[in-house]
Amino acid sequence: MKPSFYDLSYADLETIIKQNNLNQSVAALLFKWHYKNKQITPCTENISAQAYAFFQENFDFSLPEIEVVQESEQDQTVKFLFKLHDNHKVETVLIPFNQKYSICLSSQVGCAMGCSFCFTGEQGLKRHLTTHEVIGQFIQAWRWLAKNRPGEERILNIVFMGQGEPLHNFDAVKKACEIFLCHYGTSVGIQKITISTAGYIPGLKRWLEEIPKVNLALSLHSPFEAKRNQLIPINKKYPLDEVLTYINQIPLQKKQFITYEYLLLKDFNDSIEDAKKLGEMLVDKRAYINLIPFNPYPGASYQKPSLAKVEEFKAVLDGFKIPTLIRGKKGDDVLAACGQLNSDY
Repeated sequence: MKPSFYDLSYADLETIIKQNNLNQSVAALLFKWHYKNKQITPCTENISAQAYAFFQENFDFSLPEIEVVQESEQDQTVKFLFKLHDNHKVETVLIPFNQKYSICLSSQVGCAMGCSFCFTGEQGLKRHLTTHEVIGQFIQAWRWLAKNRPGEERILNIVFMGQGEPLHNFDAVKKACEIFLCHYGTSVGIQKITISTAGYIPGLKRWLEEIPKVNLALSLHSPFEAKRNQLIPINKKYPLDEVLTYINQIPLQKKQFITYEYLLLKDFNDSIEDAKKLGEMLVDKRAYINLIPFNPYPGASYQKPSLAKVEEFKAVLDGFKIPTLIRGKKGDDVLAACGQLNSDY
């Protein structure tokens, strides 16, 4: 099997072009064609016959195939089921806001973290995605919008919050970010990309030196170790205090903060005591809290708290002066909301 063109960063592409005595302008030309213009046919504009033949002979330009599309009747959220070359499948979600979109990308087929509140965790880990399979979700979703919702193909935010633990697939996610950020291609701003983690410390250790200055979100879900152990089994190996030690070392840009995701589960982690402990833990940090009322899925063992309970929880955090948002549900009618993705189901 030929290597994928979409696994190449711009620096990789420049090196290959130099090694094969091709015109250096080809790198910018190809990135503009495939990433800025989202073309999936071979580039024939302003490219020499030599360069065209070289890339067609030596690289594969195929992308994951859209197998199923589900559109929410509630809010226009779109969920894609992508079929990969080995017949594995992953799900990707387009989330609408203000006539624009955020895209929620998957980084693995399934997930090894086994979080008890997450439908993906029930799959187990099948394999990591390659960079081109991550990038392909973005390009194919953009092209679907251009065809089916013309004029709306504005994907302004990229969040690695789909299936998988992104920092467990560090190298592919890192390179995907480099490609997204490249000004010759998609040219996404650094503060428009967010990588979520359950607290995978081997990835956090590498973050400081290797990840571009994109945003980090921690799936926190409880400030109490015993509860977090139940929700996120890797907390037993990588305890929250140690996770926060690494996160606290991340240098933040002006107006940048760490997002702390907190899934509210009825009668489990939604008490005033939980809220106070969370506030005390984050009060002196450059923190932003996303409160996420639980989104049920088939066979789930947790329930969603009442809106009054959610607002009561938020009021406690407001008292600590910590910016806090109650995340509205989107796409739950097609199992596209947070924690509901499962490509085996």
